Amino acid sequence: MTLALPRRAAAEFTGTALLVTAVVGSGIAATTLSPTDVGLQLLENAFATALALGALILTFGPVSGAHLNPVVSAVDWWLGRRAGTGLGTRELAAYVIAQVAGAVAGTVLAHLMFDRPAVTWSGTGRSAGHLWLAEVVATAGLVILVFALARSGRTSAAPAAVGAWIGAAYWFTSSTSFANPAVTVGRAFTDTFAGIAPASVPGFVAAQLVGGLVAVAALAIWYPHAADSADDVVVPQRLTPEVEAR
Repeated sequence: MTLALPRRAAAEFTGTALLVTAVVGSGIAATTLSPTDVGLQLLENAFATALALGALILTFGPVSGAHLNPVVSAVDWWLGRRAGTGLGTRELAAYVIAQVAGAVAGTVLAHLMFDRPAVTWSGTGRSAGHLWLAEVVATAGLVILVFALARSGRTSAAPAAVGAWIGAAYWFTSSTSFANPAVTVGRAFTDTFAGIAPASVPGFVAAQLVGGLVAVAALAIWYPHAADSADDVVVPQRLTPEVEAR
């Protein structure tokens, strides 16, 4: 059965918060443990993020679908609006608000765990055409992946597959694959390895939205009936009565 919206929104808030906590916290730990090796720092950050993302999808997927990403939620709404599947407009708004608020809370939590000020605005500029292109690629690939898994009935592979895509994209994209507007906003609140300057946020978010549009176009060609499976993105957002009763 589909769960109540406040419960799903709470799952999106918490899941996104813990995702950003993993991104920022592992970035802080990486620079502490490997202060002179940027490549090793990136490896540590990517590894922790990929594992955490898979675990969070397993945890919150049955409750909210574990979108944890406004672009995934927006595409889910867009594709499903005519088929009567996926998120409704009210649900989309609740998800996006929860995701963005959760991302900021996740940064604050990471800072507090490492005994740092709750908020330190990032000074790391990331404004360049090649970085925006990388965000288009990373986001489009992510969205295509999750809808392809849903449409082909392979959502059980989502935790590993999504974690693998993001972990790999840390390395093959010049932007290190933010691929998520909420995470991008959250990372503006940290002047650490994972940070992005607030002035760079609009460009990244715009590129990520373009990536979502590219994914919609690609899905229309490769998976023309993807909307029929919108309720199963990233994983089915429902619990059986037997599980719900436990």
